[in-house]
Amino acid sequence: MPSQSYQAFITRVREIQMAASIESLLEWDQETMLPPRGAELRAAQLGFIAGVSHERLTGSDFARLLEQAERESAGDPEVEPNLREMRRAFDRKVKLPTSLVQEIARTVSLAKEAWVRARKGSNFAAFAPHLEKLLDLKRQVAEKIGFTTEPYDALMDEYEPGARSADVQKVFDQVKKELVPLVAAIRSAPRRPDESVLKRHAPRETQAVLNRLIATAMGFDFDAGRLDVSTHPFCSGLTPQDVRLTTRYDEHYLPMSLFGVMHEAGHGLYEQGLDPAHAFTPLGQSVSLGIHESQSRMWENLVGRSRSFWLYFYPLLQAALPAWREVPLDDWYFAINTVKPSLIRVEADEVTYNLHIMLRFDLERRMLRGEIAVRDVPAAWNDAFKSLLGITPSSDAEGCLQDIHWSMGIFGYFPTYALGNLYACQFFKAANQALPDLPARIAHGELQPLRDWLRKNIHVHGQRYRADELVKRVTGRPLGHADFMEHLRSKYQPLYGLH
Repeated sequence: MPSQSYQAFITRVREIQMAASIESLLEWDQETMLPPRGAELRAAQLGFIAGVSHERLTGSDFARLLEQAERESAGDPEVEPNLREMRRAFDRKVKLPTSLVQEIARTVSLAKEAWVRARKGSNFAAFAPHLEKLLDLKRQVAEKIGFTTEPYDALMDEYEPGARSADVQKVFDQVKKELVPLVAAIRSAPRRPDESVLKRHAPRETQAVLNRLIATAMGFDFDAGRLDVSTHPFCSGLTPQDVRLTTRYDEHYLPMSLFGVMHEAGHGLYEQGLDPAHAFTPLGQSVSLGIHESQSRMWENLVGRSRSFWLYFYPLLQAALPAWREVPLDDWYFAINTVKPSLIRVEADEVTYNLHIMLRFDLERRMLRGEIAVRDVPAAWNDAFKSLLGITPSSDAEGCLQDIHWSMGIFGYFPTYALGNLYACQFFKAANQALPDLPARIAHGELQPLRDWLRKNIHVHGQRYRADELVKRVTGRPLGHADFMEHLRSKYQPLYGLH
């Protein structure tokens, strides 16, 4: 039985995490329900809750509770993950002076507004001073937190605990070596899909019914969640019994909401699969952004864009949407797997997406190390884009100004997107080995066996294991590039008539 000091400690942890969940609920409401005139007071509410959470985590009282719990509960495997992860969170927060945190908040507020204007006018020079200031502040954060090799490690650790730039670089280099020629081959392939089949009329109400049907088939519990509309789709996991998904609709481009819901429902299944007994503690929270992204990418791409999936669901789609009744399954399948290098990351397909991330990963590291001046970022971006994807942005707006992340001071986040794709393929291969009839079951509309396997092997562990250890336990080997590239080659070479 845990010691009294640990029980007092975990009570405080739950209070801190409960405040964070209230903050998430306020943010969800702001994106979905808040009337426009409520925005100013909502900002005050969010600031208040964030302050409460920060004070409870960094105060001397919490430090005392943590130290006592560590002393008296050392070696207990049932409580060690909570102690480890809260120590990590405390050490990161307490090392940052309030003045630095406040300066970052002020700078981000100005930078986001500057980014909006700069992007609208495709004028990187107008945003450059703000980026320089944010880079300087983030270098200070990295120095305060500490790192062994380079500042990027300290920043990436916030999103992918334990990950190191050099290790990520090795895997990315292996992917890049094989992916760039595959993209080039597909670009010149003799077969091309008819993308117009994706742009037929699909009434929003019918899309909503279809989305709910598919999410339910995936195993998403609507008694413990909901699906709403927002400008930018997202998933808010408040507790395993309260998971909020959002999507957006385009009545002339069905894939937007269709695959968007599968993506967000993948995130939602992870949140619903966490152990409710450990709610508001690290053991009841996801292990990393990369692992979280693996769940959404698996459902969106490895399941949702597979032929097996559509053997069952395409007749249902055709019955609901008359515009597709004369479109053969093979034409639909080819169209939803279109590969076409694009300038915009969020519009990128399954094959080219990781190249967008690798470009950003490389530039961020170089900027933080001072190897590239901010004024030279547009040229460096365009050169890298040409090298990786064979196309060049014609403006800053469709080049280095397209993402909001830098204006928010978020450095070290982008790699988690690509890591999610790699984790997904490695996990999915393990799932197929454990469930040899999985493709046949998917073809019969039976998706919950995969959900159940993911819940047992990944979701329920929370933060018991770090991402690298979890991957080894689930797949028997460390993260690598082989399964990702095997998936792309086996799927897209036949599809595009390549050998």
